Amino acid sequence: MVPAESQAGLHRIVVVGGGAAGLQLATQLGDSLGRKGKAHVTLVDRARTHIWKPLLHEVAAGSLDVGHHAVDYLHHAHEHQFRYRIGEMVGLDRAARTIQLAASHDAEGREVTPERAVPYDTLVMAVGSTTNDFGTPGVAEHAIALDTQNQAVRFHQRLVNAMLRAHTQTGPVRPGQLHVTVIGAGATGTELAAELHRTLRHVVSTGLDRIDPDKDLKITLVEAADRILPAVPHRLSAEVMALLTKIGVEVRVRARVTEVRADGVALADGAFIPSELVVWAAGVKAPPFLKEIGGLETTRTNQLVVTPTLQTTRDPDIFAIGDCAYLVEAGSDTPVPPRAQAAHQQASYLVKQIPAKIDGRPLIPFKYRDFGSLVSLGEYSTVGSLMGFIQGKNMFIAGLFARLMYRSLYKMHQRALHGTFKTALDAVARALTRRTEPRIKLH
Repeated sequence: MVPAESQAGLHRIVVVGGGAAGLQLATQLGDSLGRKGKAHVTLVDRARTHIWKPLLHEVAAGSLDVGHHAVDYLHHAHEHQFRYRIGEMVGLDRAARTIQLAASHDAEGREVTPERAVPYDTLVMAVGSTTNDFGTPGVAEHAIALDTQNQAVRFHQRLVNAMLRAHTQTGPVRPGQLHVTVIGAGATGTELAAELHRTLRHVVSTGLDRIDPDKDLKITLVEAADRILPAVPHRLSAEVMALLTKIGVEVRVRARVTEVRADGVALADGAFIPSELVVWAAGVKAPPFLKEIGGLETTRTNQLVVTPTLQTTRDPDIFAIGDCAYLVEAGSDTPVPPRAQAAHQQASYLVKQIPAKIDGRPLIPFKYRDFGSLVSLGEYSTVGSLMGFIQGKNMFIAGLFARLMYRSLYKMHQRALHGTFKTALDAVARALTRRTEPRIKLH
C-alpha cells in the first residue's frame, strides 16, 4: 500500500487525535472513502494504542487490563484503509495546509520518527481534553490525572507498590499511608472512588494480611460544588451520594483545594487530608497547544470555536469535534458538553458531512441529542437518568438494567470501530475467558 502523502489527486483528510471521536471518524471514513479510492485518510496521534477514555478509572483501579482492550493504531489503520502517523502535533500552517509533528522518541531517548509536516485538504481536530488544575499549587508535582492510559497505569502501579510497601515494612501502617484522595466528583472521580474501594480490599485479600482494610484503607472524594456530580439531575446525584456513603467512601462537598502536598491535600477551610496518593479529576480544558493555533479562534480553556457545521470560525477547511470543540447551538445558552456521547454523535455527523464537503454540497447543521447520564459504581451499583424515552421527561434507572445500559455504551464504541460481527465475537470470547483471569490486576 502506497503512503498517503505520495499519492496525488485525491482529497487528503487528516484527523488529529485518536480518541473516541477521532478513531471512529478515521475508521469509518477509511471504510467509506479510503477503501473506494475516493480520499486519503490519515490519523495522527502521539500514542500507539487507543483505549476508550471512560474506562481509564477501571485501569487505574486495576479492575481492567489495558492490554485486553487497547486498539493498536497501526494494525487498525491497515484493516480499515487509512494511514496512522505517530507524532504530537505542535504547529499549523494554514497557508501551506500542513500540520507540524514533533519528533517521537523511545523509552531510551532515541529518535523513532523525525520532525515532519503532514499535508491536508480537510483537517479535523479531535485532540480531546486534559485535566484543568486551575493553577492550584502542587498539582503537577504530587497529583496524578487520568487523561491517558499511561497515567492510569502509572497510578495503578503506585497504588499496588504502596500496599506492598505497607505490608512488608517493619513498623505498623502509618496514619494516611494508604489513604487515597480523589479531587473532583464528576463522573470520573465518583466512579474511581467506588472502584478503588472494592479493588483495594481485593488486593488485601490476596495475602496482605498486615493491612486492616477497615482501619488502614480510606478513600476521600473532594468536590468544590455543593453536591457530587453537579452536571447531572439532583436525584441521580443524591442516589450516588447515598451509595458512596453506604460503602464507606468519605465525601466532602463545598471543599476547595488550595494546595496538594507530598503528604496530602490542604483545603481552603484550613483542613488537611493526609494522603499517599492524590488523583486530580476536577475540571477539563483543551490541550494548551491549541491556544490561537494558526490564528484560529479559541476560548479561555483553549477550545476551538466552531460553527453549527463544526467548522472552525476562521477556516472552513478545519473542523473540530469532541472535547476540544466549543459549540453553542441555536436556542441554547450553554455549549455542547464534553461527554462521550457528544463525541460519538459529532464523529457520526462528520462521516456524512465530509463527503458532502468534498463533493461541494452544502452541509447540514449538527444537532446534539442528550440521552441522559449513567454512573457506574463498579459491582456495587449503576444508576442513571435516561432522556428521550418519554417526551419531556427523564427516566431514572438503577441496578441490572442500568448496568447493562452502561456496558452497551462501550459496545456501541466497539461496534463503530470493529463492526457488529467482531464486537459480538469479542463479547463471547471475553465471557468464556473471564473466569480464568484474575479479577484485579496486581502488577
